[in-house]
Amino acid sequence: MTYTLHKGDLPADIQTTDMVAVDTETTGLSPLRDRLCLVQLSFGDGHAHIVQMEEGMDCPNLKKLLADQDITKIFHFARFDMMMIMKWLNVVCEPVYCTKIASKLVRTYTGYHGLKALVNELTNKDISKAQQSSDWASGELSDDQLKYAASDVLYLHEIKAKLDIMLEREGRTAAAQYSFDYLPTRAWLDLTGFEDMDIFAHS
Repeated sequence: MTYTLHKGDLPADIQTTDMVAVDTETTGLSPLRDRLCLVQLSFGDGHAHIVQMEEGMDCPNLKKLLADQDITKIFHFARFDMMMIMKWLNVVCEPVYCTKIASKLVRTYTGYHGLKALVNELTNKDISKAQQSSDWASGELSDDQLKYAASDVLYLHEIKAKLDIMLEREGRTAAAQYSFDYLPTRAWLDLTGFEDMDIFAHS
């Protein structure tokens, strides 16, 4: 596992591909109370780029990449990450792919759709979640924290490839794409106070 820590933004000359895995670390789960601390990225080359947010969080290079319509952003539980990116970086991530949604559509033989379970089943690797609830706002992050942050994006390309095969096999590729296309709207609804309301319900 290799990673590079970037303070404040990505370098302007970073080499991109047409697909990037993305994850975030925050101070908590409330967009009203908690803030974005890290954005992790991997271009499928076994290396992670970790952007540590600094005061002001302008991040023009990161924002340009996340908004690029020619680059598919792969998330696990995109709904939350997209919401925090929308709030703190004022970026709508499109197009997107969510491995949690894809997993729920095709791995109907299990109730385990967390990243750890997906990595274990689809890549035969094991990742630690020990640092999940740690202080991501700390100015000096530990090596264990950085390794954890990197692990959240390093396997998403491989997982996507395996899930795509399963979606095609089960005839659910279109359903997955419709779900992914809805995610920017879902993130906006969460951010504006409609997170617990089913707007499609009769009453």
